[in-house]
Amino acid sequence: MTAVLRALCALLFLGLPVASAQDAASGPTEPLTIASRAGRHTFAVEVMRTDAERSRGLMYRRTMAPDHGMLFDFQAVAPVAMWMKNTYLPLDMVFIRADGTIARVATGTEPLSTKVIPSGEAVLSVLELNAGTTARLGIHAGDRVEHDLFRKP
Repeated sequence: MTAVLRALCALLFLGLPVASAQDAASGPTEPLTIASRAGRHTFAVEVMRTDAERSRGLMYRRTMAPDHGMLFDFQAVAPVAMWMKNTYLPLDMVFIRADGTIARVATGTEPLSTKVIPSGEAVLSVLELNAGTTARLGIHAGDRVEHDLFRKP
């Protein structure tokens, strides 16, 4: 038995959590705040800036902390469409204009689906949060997202 296998067995025996490959796949985060009529809500978000990062997104991950999310930077304002292929987590998708205002919220997207989820208008970014987060926190179209990606009005 290798030392790594022995260590994993010891952790399991002691009942300590063992990070999965999906959990280990998360990267560095940046702060993001949503100012809604219900209050200010802060998240730690991974920012996907390259084509490769945006293509991978949250695929294959099985968990995401309640105060975390993923921000997709499309680097140009345009209509965008998302889908959930190979994504196991049900998500809320927040479509964000260049000025940081929320254009649309798609709630409770279906895991592993190839159904297209359109932005409905030209946007700069999409924020993915755990499903139910936007309803729980009262986040709606017209609310403002604060992050360095969005220009100040």
